[in-house]
Amino acid sequence: MATPENTKDEETLVRRLQQPQTCRAAFNEVMRLYSEPIYHQIRRLVQNHDDANDLLQNTFLKAWQNLEYFRGDARLSTWLYKIAINESLTFLARERKRYAMSMDDQESALANMIEADSYFDGDAAAELLRKAVLTLPEKQRIVFNMKYFDEMKYEEISEILGTTVGALKASYHLAVKKIEKYIEEHR
Repeated sequence: MATPENTKDEETLVRRLQQPQTCRAAFNEVMRLYSEPIYHQIRRLVQNHDDANDLLQNTFLKAWQNLEYFRGDARLSTWLYKIAINESLTFLARERKRYAMSMDDQESALANMIEADSYFDGDAAAELLRKAVLTLPEKQRIVFNMKYFDEMKYEEISEILGTTVGALKASYHLAVKKIEKYIEEHR
């Protein structure tokens, strides 16, 4: 994940965000640093490029509107990921309700998007992995994506999701087992 090189750089960026005269420039830097990793996290949840772009914009809009409430107790990336995940989950719930879909139906629809996705140029194995991940319950999918694709530490995921490290490890382990089983069955 492209983030400030060290804690001191992030502290400097947060101080700039808190100063009216440097706030805008600092927020532009935040968007430059975090847009790509947050986009990919959102994209793995919603699958559709256009929806992911909209949710990324919503994430940064919400962050900008609530910047005064960010005190730096958590890392900036943690705060942004929380916003992005909440926006994504809200979007998915709204879509399920809008189309009167069950979670299983929505997972099926998301899996179909993978095949039709012109932005995805992966091979068959990558496509199979993406489909397997979509069969996971939302929470396991989020944990798996953060750990496997974003290579986040359990401690950081714990801060973002407000879950214990032990619960995250169990969730990730279950997710891996389900993915392995899915891949075995669909080779």
